[in-house]
Amino acid sequence: MSPLARLLEAALFSSARPVPVEELAALDPEASPAAVRAALDELRESYDVNGHGIELTELGEGFQILTRPEFTEAIERAQLAVRPHRLSAASLETLAIIAYRQPIGRAEIEEIRGVNVGGVLKSLHERGLIDIVGRAEGLGRPLLYGTTPLFLEHFALRHLEELPRADELAIALRAEPRAI
Repeated sequence: MSPLARLLEAALFSSARPVPVEELAALDPEASPAAVRAALDELRESYDVNGHGIELTELGEGFQILTRPEFTEAIERAQLAVRPHRLSAASLETLAIIAYRQPIGRAEIEEIRGVNVGGVLKSLHERGLIDIVGRAEGLGRPLLYGTTPLFLEHFALRHLEELPRADELAIALRAEPRAI
């Protein structure tokens, strides 16, 4: 393995969050972004070929070393991993609306959900899952909300295009026919 790949491995191992290529490139001033990407590919291949229990994953706007999915259940069962706080159903509903319709204002979210979402928006904002991305042109110039890179990391997505499409959701949410 190249010295750059080993340096990146050490940096990614010590980081609790996905690290963007630009930050990784700062570790070695002589390394170009292309060289960093090549070293990341080398690292990913090394983990895959040698059968490691970890993998290099691209999440949000960066890279992170994570446990392979097939070992997650055993590690959770042994309570070795720190579990993120669960989101309530109201938070998940609101977050889904924001993710699919962003940028979106509070009034539009409340119209879709049919309830006041002020507390939920505050909670999601405090957790760093949503952020204020602008203001609408309407009366009072209401705030517009969108998701953050932490949202992508939380749901193990590289970008928003990885969210299920509406037609895929309709199939997944369809009730199973009951046998009589």
